[in-house]
Amino acid sequence: MSYRIVAMGDGLWDLFPDGPRFGGATANYACHASILGADVHMVSGVGEDERGEALLQVYQKHGVSTDLVQVLKDYPTGVVNVELTESGLPTFTIGENAAWDHWEWNDEIEGTVRQADALYFGTLGQRGESSREGIRRALAMAQDQNIPRILDINLRAPFYDDTLIRESIALCSVLKLSDEELERVVQACELNSSLSDTAALVQLRTKFRLDLVVMTRGAEGAVLISEKGVVEQPGEPATVVDTVGAGDSFTASMTLGLLEGKDYPQILKDACKVAAGVCSHAGAVPE
Repeated sequence: MSYRIVAMGDGLWDLFPDGPRFGGATANYACHASILGADVHMVSGVGEDERGEALLQVYQKHGVSTDLVQVLKDYPTGVVNVELTESGLPTFTIGENAAWDHWEWNDEIEGTVRQADALYFGTLGQRGESSREGIRRALAMAQDQNIPRILDINLRAPFYDDTLIRESIALCSVLKLSDEELERVVQACELNSSLSDTAALVQLRTKFRLDLVVMTRGAEGAVLISEKGVVEQPGEPATVVDTVGAGDSFTASMTLGLLEGKDYPQILKDACKVAAGVCSHAGAVPE
């Protein structure tokens, strides 16, 4: 059985000094979920330009349906300008007013959401008023139908605030975050900042009545909180080339594991293994 996943949000090009690379957390997630066997429908926008056409081709190459990706003549395909410091560390400037900020809800999206097995969203994809409205309509519909709603919070400065963090978590059923994001989420949700990481995750799950909270810990693996308790998974060995897209692939694998009814330890083990594989090659998705 192929599970249908609707992924809503950003698809873009990272403009590195040596050339463009496919990117965007939602786009990365969609491709990895498709590679893992899901029937993935991307909901986003691209410009009526060469970059937009190239983005659609990457989705299609990896089996992602682009029927719900709107081609918008008034807005450009999204880009992130990447500059390297003298020490080689990248700095990112996310282009504003991109096509993925401006997709609009329509009957086709509604019909696909109604037939979905899971929805995926983040915070950056809600930057535009139109896209935020569309994502929230989809989530409300999914909640009514008890469809899992996966939030990979993916905080990207300066495009979030306390309200967006709280509202997004309140709309999901499964929250995924990284250990680097936990402190900011604890602050936004007005939790006790003196708690251990695990205790804070338990409190998050309780406060927002979530099915699951999952936190990645980089090379140290991941932890999952459910009504059954705490599951921890050490990291999988990896020869790290770069970590771009590793978290997105983790979330894709986790989503498939949940839909397939795997037990939580196996879900975490599989997701850490997939993420380690992504770290072992350059780029967020296979060329």
